[in-house]
Amino acid sequence: MKIRFIKYILLVAVGIGMIASCSKFDEINTNPNRTTEVSSSMLATGMILSITRSAISSTKGFMQPFLLGKYLTWGEGQENNQYNKLGRTGFGELTVLRNIDPMIANAVDEDSRKSYKALAHFIRAWQFFQCTMRTGDVPYSQAIQGESANILKPVYDSQKDVFIGILNELDSANVLFSQGVDFDGDPIYDGDVDQWRRLTNSFELHVLMNLFRKTSDADLKVIDRFKDIVANRPLMRSYEDNFALAYNSKAGQNYPWSDVPAGSGNSFVKSNYTMLSATLIDPLKELQDRRLFYYAKPSPVKIEGGLLETDYNAYVGAEPSDAFPALQDMRLSKDYSDLNNRYVQLVDAEPVSVFSYQELQFVLAEATVRGWISGTTAQTYYANGITNAMKFTASYTPDVSDYHHNMKIDDNYIQTYVASVALTGTAEHQISQIILQKYLANFLHGPNYNSWFENRRTGYPVFKLNSNTNLNTPSSQFPLRWLYPSDELSNNNSNLDVAIKRQYPEGDNTNGVMWILKN
Repeated sequence: MKIRFIKYILLVAVGIGMIASCSKFDEINTNPNRTTEVSSSMLATGMILSITRSAISSTKGFMQPFLLGKYLTWGEGQENNQYNKLGRTGFGELTVLRNIDPMIANAVDEDSRKSYKALAHFIRAWQFFQCTMRTGDVPYSQAIQGESANILKPVYDSQKDVFIGILNELDSANVLFSQGVDFDGDPIYDGDVDQWRRLTNSFELHVLMNLFRKTSDADLKVIDRFKDIVANRPLMRSYEDNFALAYNSKAGQNYPWSDVPAGSGNSFVKSNYTMLSATLIDPLKELQDRRLFYYAKPSPVKIEGGLLETDYNAYVGAEPSDAFPALQDMRLSKDYSDLNNRYVQLVDAEPVSVFSYQELQFVLAEATVRGWISGTTAQTYYANGITNAMKFTASYTPDVSDYHHNMKIDDNYIQTYVASVALTGTAEHQISQIILQKYLANFLHGPNYNSWFENRRTGYPVFKLNSNTNLNTPSSQFPLRWLYPSDELSNNNSNLDVAIKRQYPEGDNTNGVMWILKN
């Protein structure tokens, strides 16, 4: 597996800070004993970590995407994400793009320059995708041009134009990675351009699936693009190709919820604030899915009542839409399932994927059901997704009874399970099955709110709407988006105002239907 442990290089942070703060003052006050230049590899490391490590928050922040995605509840206090209250987002992830030009310029030769250009296109596509998925229209064509073109107030591009730009950037990245050479500064794939190319093309399929309502758009050519990528480009091959951040025992490099003496010091974990949700637990029980025993601990009340830890009925999920006081009562009763001990006791519990082979396979399965591609059955892709998700979980779990409760996942079990959940019925029913399996596979993965975006896109799995506890306004519906950043209101208000009026007649609110969500 080519996922590499993170190496926190102080020089990277120093170098990036220097690039961002160049001025006449710096020139006058140069320290002759300190480097005044940074290498392409240093800048690449910083940018790659910005889309992996920075997206995977440590300590309490790690659980926020999984609260909004209804995987768990939180007992420390009423959390907005659990109750669907979305506030203002930020475009902070775009600031790292200022380091693209110096990364390319400092390349030592033309072959490595192609690789760094490819990386630049991928990172731009990745970051703009995250921004537009949260809000709708965003600055794209004029973004990050304050220094190069003195554009301090960039216009907002339509979401359609942003997606066209994202797709074109990924196309360019594919070509350049195919022409480049392995490069330095990559803590994930060790600079392997073949791995990056496979990730680029797999991620582009994910982007195209988010445009499934736009297949008739002549500019986007969604289905034609999708078919061409599947037929002619290399894709991720197994869970070992996952775009994931791995962890180890070094301080600052531990699994986000590790709570061992050498770990990250997450004292909040000891307070047992987490209860796994019924949205997660109930389908695992219904499908007799052994990932339940790897994800969760049994209810101590059920064990005391005579059930065994190998009994699916010993596991109890909390309904995340229930009122906070009721959930507190449930927590005090101890009749619920908490996180499996392996997440807390292992500093290297498992790499956290920001995009995975499993996701790719479910995208391919959905595309086949929708009639976009043929030649391989939807069931084959679907089975590959489930198989790799299960093998991933099993391979990163030590053979300790407390970590799988003596309900181990092996090849025989996987084959039996895949047959038991085979795709059946109408196309819509099959899509609901595919998205449910994607949801189950993404437990504590996809920290960029992937599962919430999938629910917004497809309606699956079904999240319970409780108008008595829902903090969205109105409480009769789920929110659809975050509000635009406050600093854009202060510093780029005229362009933002145009974008809001163009998209959302009722103003910048969480219920506005962005372009990708319209038929």
